[in-house]
Order: sequence, then structure tokens, then C-alpha cells
Amino acid sequence: MTPAELPHLDPGADPVSGGPWDGGPGRVVCDVSTLPYLLTAAEAAALLRTTPKAIYARAERGLLPGLVRDGRRILVRRDELLRYLSEGRATSPEGHRR
Repeated sequence: MTPAELPHLDPGADPVSGGPWDGGPGRVVCDVSTLPYLLTAAEAAALLRTTPKAIYARAERGLLPGLVRDGRRILVRRDELLRYLSEGRATSPEGHRR
């Protein structure tokens, strides 16, 4: 699933045209109430503007907040991921930052 296939995460939306994505000039806003409580790797990737492969890599390294494992499948708790993003936290292995 690509970000364009997600109705609530349309990366091609014009942020200055008005509508649900308009947060003012240059700012795109997503209506988080439309996001499911548990995000798939593809949905989390779209939200973080990365790839599902990168989401799986972050999960493997323990760098993904709100991770829920269901066998080989991973899901991410929406609220924890959004909190992580809003707080601007970034974790790295062994607590070192570049």
C-alpha cells in the first residue's frame, strides 16, 4: 500500500488549497480521527514519510513507539506514535545522538 492509497494520508494534497489538509500556508494537517487506532506498517510509514521497510527496521531495533507484534506482523498504536512525533523525541541505540 502506498501513501497515495491512504485517504487520510494523501501526500499529494495541496496544503494551500483549502479543505481538510489546509493548516495555513505551507502546513499540512491530517485529521487524526480518521486514522485507525492500530496503524499498519504502511500507514505508519506514510505518516512518517518513509517506507514500510524502514518501519520494520525501526521496530527490529526497538526504535518504534507503540509497537504491537502479531506474529510476523507489526502494528503501531496511533496515539503513541503521534505523541512521539509531537514531542519531537528521537531515540538512538545506546542513547547516543549524532
